[in-house]
Amino acid sequence: MQNHSSVDFTHNNQVPELKNYNLYLSDPALNQLIKKIAPSLQSELSEKGAVLGVESTLRIAEDANQYPPELHTHSRTGERIDFVKFHPAWHQMMVLARSNGIANRCFEDSSHQQQWLAYGALEYMHGQIEAGTMCPNNMTQAAIPVLKKEDGLFAQLESKLLSKEHDARDIPWQQKVSVSIGMGMTEKQGGSDLRTNTTTATALLEQGRGEQYQINGHKWFFSAPMCDAHLVLAKSEGGHSCFFVPRWLEDGTKNPIEIQRLKNKVGNRSNASSEVLFKNAFGIMIGEEGRGIPVILEMATYSRVNCILASSGFLRQAFSQSLHYAKHRKAFGKYLVEQPLMARLLADMALEGQAAMTMSLILASRFDTNTDEFGLAWRRFMTPAAKFWICKRAIEVCGEAMEVFGGNGYVEDNQMGRLFREAPVNSIWEGSGNVICLDVLRAIARNPEDAELVLTNMKNIGAQEARLVPLMTWLSNAVQRIAKQRVEAVEIDARLLTQKLMMLAQACLLIEYANPSIAEAFIASRTDPDWGAVLGVSSTISEADAQRILALSWT
Repeated sequence: MQNHSSVDFTHNNQVPELKNYNLYLSDPALNQLIKKIAPSLQSELSEKGAVLGVESTLRIAEDANQYPPELHTHSRTGERIDFVKFHPAWHQMMVLARSNGIANRCFEDSSHQQQWLAYGALEYMHGQIEAGTMCPNNMTQAAIPVLKKEDGLFAQLESKLLSKEHDARDIPWQQKVSVSIGMGMTEKQGGSDLRTNTTTATALLEQGRGEQYQINGHKWFFSAPMCDAHLVLAKSEGGHSCFFVPRWLEDGTKNPIEIQRLKNKVGNRSNASSEVLFKNAFGIMIGEEGRGIPVILEMATYSRVNCILASSGFLRQAFSQSLHYAKHRKAFGKYLVEQPLMARLLADMALEGQAAMTMSLILASRFDTNTDEFGLAWRRFMTPAAKFWICKRAIEVCGEAMEVFGGNGYVEDNQMGRLFREAPVNSIWEGSGNVICLDVLRAIARNPEDAELVLTNMKNIGAQEARLVPLMTWLSNAVQRIAKQRVEAVEIDARLLTQKLMMLAQACLLIEYANPSIAEAFIASRTDPDWGAVLGVSSTISEADAQRILALSWT
């Protein structure tokens, strides 16, 4: 009888975990972009990329998702506390995110454009490791430009908003070293249709901006309920207005915001999302009365950029995990990465990820408050388009990445299940696909000169690239049509227009910033009539091309 005691069943053709790697140094496309635009950031990003990729950080991220937040509505003596308890790993990831400036880096004073670029790169890398902690930090970041417009309140909040510390204490915000800000917009009867909101706000004394109100009603999605305050949409006498609603009152009593339950989400497990009731909750009006929707949508614009950056990170992590697996796993006598069909698929994933990363970081850099007319036009026109396309692509690529692992990808012992569950949230949050594509049309209708300015820039960059001419022509005609007609007349083509716009924009950015081989492969494959239904089908990516792309995609 054969003795099996000496046979090693554990490690036979099983792939070692991707760990103890540097997220910055292993990403040649990110390296090249930073070196070209802001070389002074290289040392810092390399240092922080190493911390994010070390095994101890990966275990902390894993624990934060393995042990989700718990809602405690009452104390042991029956008092209402509405407290959400997090695992210590959550707070460790929050410390890391906050120290890296995920909540505020882009609003530091010096070298402003570089700060936005640094913020974008750090957001992109953090999202590859743990996504739930990005939510409260990103909402805090998005709230800063809104709160800046309220001089008195912002003067009290500024140092706490810009702090690099994570202060987990559940006490009034005035007593804290740092604060986080959440958002409460959507209600169960309306969702994206904010004008159907029924939550009310009644003036305590005077009406209007900066005055005190009592808020009553509900929110179907109340993101990160343990934030120190939320920006909340409620209907006052003058219409829907925005309010700063703290978790605690200054006298140390709890603001009556009752958490009904935590959402049982598909992904984003480490983060808490909730339903709440306001029962005469205290709030301060932010912005002009009746202008709450535009005020809070400014916050949503910054949140959309964060969705784009995070989804770009998902694309990169899906590719990184897949390439690592394919380099170490054998089938039919060869490593997966050596097999032509797998190599083409991985190369296609690499192209998608590099195009997304380049778009997201360039977009972030153009949120500099001192940007020129072109930068402003790019922000208005391209933000919703990038939000639609990149967040959608992350879902598909994460699904493909899981298949690279085969059955191993469908178990919770690796990161693929968490990554796959995480991807859809960014496509839904701050406007799902159809809403976002209609926003692209509205941006063109409101400011057709923005679209023309951006398209002219793309035409100049891609002037020598004949394969892009049909895209340019189609988009120019579409912009002219939208400028002459109501959006409703062309809305059925909103997704098609957004897709074509993103293909052209990403191609032009790769021409401008990426390795020429990557730009060429992207343009050849994305203009190939056979590309699009699934990844890995374009015959423009030969076996040699695929291996060259992979060599340019990991260091």
